[in-house]
Amino acid sequence: MGAERHVKLFKNGRSQAVRIPREFELPGKEAIMRKEDGRLVIEAVPSMSLLSLLATLPTIDEDFAETGDPVPDPVEL
Repeated sequence: MGAERHVKLFKNGRSQAVRIPREFELPGKEAIMRKEDGRLVIEAVPSMSLLSLLATLPTIDEDFAETGDPVPDPVEL
């Protein structure tokens, strides 16, 4: 088993809360919490890949105007 530390539970409004010590800090602003075999598991939300993000966007059904493909001017190097 990894590192462990005793922490205090407290009330935040009508919810129970726990302050996460710095050495257990998670990246980002969201986490996933679940009960697993009588334990409370909190883990970082996996970062979304660009392909996953693009898959959530609606498709674009409009046609785009032709832009042509002009030949670039020659460049001296």
